[in-house]
Amino acid sequence: MTDNPEGPDGGARLSGPPGLQPGTLRIVPLGGLGEIGRNMTVFEIDGSLLIVDCGVLFPEEFQPGVDLILPDFGYIRDRLDDVVGVVLTHGHEDHIGAVPYLLRHKPDLPLIGSRLTLALVEAKLQEHRIKPVTLTVAEGQVERLGPFGCEFVAVNHSIPDALAVFIRTAAGNVLHTGDFKMDQLPLDGRITDLRAFARLGEEGVDLFMSDSTNADVPGFTTAEKEIGPVLEALFGNARKRLIVASFSSHVHRVQQVLDAAAVHGRKVAFVGRSMVRNMAIAAKLGYLDVPPNILVDLKEVDGLPENRVVLMSTGSQGEPMAALSRMANGDHSITVGPGDTVILASSLIPGNENAVFRIINGLMRLGAEVVHKGNAKVHVSGHASAGELLYCYNILRPGNVMPVHGEIRHLVANGRLAVQSGVPEQNVLLAEDGSVVDLRDGTARLVGQVECGFVYVDGSSVGGITDEDLKDRRTLGEEGFISVISVVNRQTGTLVSGPDIHARGVAEDDAVFDDIKPRIAAALEEAVRNNPSHTTHQLQQVVRRVIGSWVSRKLRRRPMIVPVVLEA
Repeated sequence: MTDNPEGPDGGARLSGPPGLQPGTLRIVPLGGLGEIGRNMTVFEIDGSLLIVDCGVLFPEEFQPGVDLILPDFGYIRDRLDDVVGVVLTHGHEDHIGAVPYLLRHKPDLPLIGSRLTLALVEAKLQEHRIKPVTLTVAEGQVERLGPFGCEFVAVNHSIPDALAVFIRTAAGNVLHTGDFKMDQLPLDGRITDLRAFARLGEEGVDLFMSDSTNADVPGFTTAEKEIGPVLEALFGNARKRLIVASFSSHVHRVQQVLDAAAVHGRKVAFVGRSMVRNMAIAAKLGYLDVPPNILVDLKEVDGLPENRVVLMSTGSQGEPMAALSRMANGDHSITVGPGDTVILASSLIPGNENAVFRIINGLMRLGAEVVHKGNAKVHVSGHASAGELLYCYNILRPGNVMPVHGEIRHLVANGRLAVQSGVPEQNVLLAEDGSVVDLRDGTARLVGQVECGFVYVDGSSVGGITDEDLKDRRTLGEEGFISVISVVNRQTGTLVSGPDIHARGVAEDDAVFDDIKPRIAAALEEAVRNNPSHTTHQLQQVVRRVIGSWVSRKLRRRPMIVPVVLEA
């Protein structure tokens, strides 16, 4: 397999790409390779750009204060006039969440997607006060977007209306699956169109870009219909309230919850702004079949018997501000207690494990029974496992393969499946975010690397927070903070006042610093006497070195140190 040395695993990173030759298709992933989220890929040929997906990545614990992580638009920011369209494969946040931030740069970029996908995007854009230009497409439809011919193919996923896109260009054909699986008995009856895959395979797939999330899972993904009976049994056994947490866009899971609630005579209230918004859209468009008189407003729940209530909530991934996290912390209007049953109807996204287990522990501490994928079949993945991917390779017989959507282990596993199915090893490209792949005459190869960093959304700031800022935040949170204030007289070479030391999160009592104060004073006076022209910054560095060395040796800590030296 061809990989990009020193990307994810540490070798010599490729240099910048050469100029793009006429008639060559260039593919540059700006997110989604080496991570679960931030999916975005740019296709370029003969001066025109096509974007597929534009999603967000949710922060991990080592990124304090960050709300969202966006793809790096730097590669295309100065060429947005060349973009002929933004194809959105489905309505999950990791594929559409960054659209508002992209459209801030150019609001009239055409958005192309299915009916449900565009409805979810439009609702999101309304909050950003952006009115988009959209083109609704369906499976089987073909659209010409500049030099790109795009044919849309139905695929099955954990949200309705997902589409793969087959991109025809003068340089060759590319099939991008988006997220998909091959559930043969889906709840909505809409299967992944393998007949279309076979037809496209006969036409010729020069590059296959396939969802890799479950490539390291043997066999086949369990059918969604197997979850319904499990939920119904749990509903039947529950003594008090039921709280079900899921992704706010998982229409199929919400449908199963509504159906189970109807069987057991329970009312359902949606909890969480995104859950309320998304399910209203799904119901309005006919993707969610709501039984009569089953939905109630959250305000009405307190007036109902506890054994007649189901709360359908957000927060299944441990997001700190989501409804379920706040319930677990006792910071929500809904109070969880003994006898309540909480069902986490979702998979663990890699990196979220600690946050989810913390919620489980918090809920159980409050007396609730917590049911999750680890102890009951309450969720199945929306992604194809190894057996399904092998079927795709054998049907398509692609010339080249570039696994997408997954961590490194997923991409590698997908690449190995391709090789096992007969794709030549040299034709399997293990790329990373920022890799540049050129396709021409049936050959795809890595030709370079472009700058592609994380862009952090922090409150109202977009891109203003750097990795260095996050390092400072981690230091503050883990090691503490020390400020040292001193006043010197350059003329006499003496310390007029201080050093005054104030610390947070370092020691129980500031008195512990009494031993080091004389050493700081002596070091400052010596520095001023020996070189009166020392700048304030140089004097501050003297203070930093003295107290930093002492704290490291004496307290075994490496706090953030802020020395302040004033002149009398």
